[in-house]
This record gives sequence, structure tokens and C-alpha cells, in this order.
Amino acid sequence: MEQSVAVEWSDVSVVLGGRTVLDRFNLSVTGGSWLVVIGPNGAGKTSLMRTLAGTVGHTGTIRIGGDETGGVQSAERARRLAVVPQHPVIPPGMNVFDYALLGRSPHQGLRFSPSERDRRQTVEVLHRLELGGFTARNLDTLSGGERQRVVVARALVQDTPILVLDEPTSFLDLGHQLEVLELIAELRTERSLTVISTLHDLATAGQFADRMAVLDGGRLVIHGTPAEVITPGIIARHWGVHADTDVDADGSVTVTVRRRQQA
Repeated sequence: MEQSVAVEWSDVSVVLGGRTVLDRFNLSVTGGSWLVVIGPNGAGKTSLMRTLAGTVGHTGTIRIGGDETGGVQSAERARRLAVVPQHPVIPPGMNVFDYALLGRSPHQGLRFSPSERDRRQTVEVLHRLELGGFTARNLDTLSGGERQRVVVARALVQDTPILVLDEPTSFLDLGHQLEVLELIAELRTERSLTVISTLHDLATAGQFADRMAVLDGGRLVIHGTPAEVITPGIIARHWGVHADTDVDADGSVTVTVRRRQQA
């Protein structure tokens, strides 16, 4: 059975400060897949994620579940996709539980207070991210990595069919990076989620993605499976480093970056 398209960009461009940061981007994402967008700094990855969040102007057409985003109201968009921005705005004076609970807001309709189910789902996600002991903590008292996990928790609490994650492991140590990505992978299977994310770590990206796309200079360079995209040639061409890659039996890719030869 042919899978449906969850997200599609058609000739999408973004201009910021007179500079084209995303140039005629075309790509479709199949429902249930995990697309990781990679590229060097300044490639346009965050601008691409912001086109889905609706926080940056663009030309061209974006469809979510077949509907053009121009005709989708903000509340409906929030029921279809949850966004973890690279630099989230954290309200001052709010505790962890209440912030994560905000993820349930799009589902409350005319209700002005969360239901018992909303609270239960929030507690469950916080525990799965090892944040159960933080519920009463003020967000201002947390480390950068702890706050990042709470932001990811809010997006997971939102319980949408599509997750949009712009560098979701920023500020996290290696153990918590893998913890967050493993949880997203588990929930993707449990809930048939579509995940669209950016990751700067090629080794990590190659372990979790089933589809990948390389952006450079605002343009789509290549897209395909991790084995097709993460190759020594592409890494050398777009990141300027030498690396060895091995394709594992499950199709994931292991990347080993080699130090430059010393004189």
C-alpha cells in the first residue's frame, strides 16, 4: 500500500535581510518516516523548519496532510504538528509541569482548564524523559540541557502526528542526546509519527533517520536513504572534512571523522 505524504514543499524560498536563505526547495515527506535535514552552518536548515512552524514568510507552497498551510488556522496547525525550535522562548516564573502541560492547549477546545487526561499524559512524558522529579521546579533554575528536555517534553505532550525538531539535542550531553532521540524513535513507532528534524551531528543523524536531505547555501543538494546521503565524498564536499562511513545491517550509517594530517 502506498503511504500518504505528510509534508510537501514545492518551490519554497525564504528571503531574510535581502538574502535568499532557502532557494526553491522541493521535497515530500512520507507519513511515518523520519527525515533528518543536515548541512553546514548557515545552510538554511532552521529557516526550512520555520516554514513549517509558520514563523517565517516564504514563497512557494507547503502542504501538511495535503492541505496548503495558507488555509490552515494556527490552532489546527498546532493539532497537526508540534515544533521544538532551536531557541525556544521560555516564560519566566513557570514550573516544569505547567510548561509541559501547555502542549495540551490545542486539544482543549472551549475548555479553559486541562482535563485529568491532559495531566496524566503530561506526567507520563515527563517521566519518560527522566523529568518526573522536576515537575515543581521553576524553569529558571534548570540547566540548559534540562530546559531543552522540558521543551521536547512539551512537544511530545502535544500528541500530534508530525514532530518538527530543530536541533532537539542542543545543550544535551551525549547520554541525554541518545535518551531523547531513542524516546522519539519509540514514540514514532507507537504513534506512527512523522518526524522532521535537523541534527548537526552526522553520526547521530545516520543512526536514527530513515531519510536524509543535505542543504547547502539554501539549496537541496541530495536526498535519500542515509547510505545514499552520508558518504565520504558528500561529507568532504560540504563539510570539508575527511570521514569513513559504514552501512550497518539495518541501513543506519556509522560515521568516523578522521583528523587532518599534521605537518
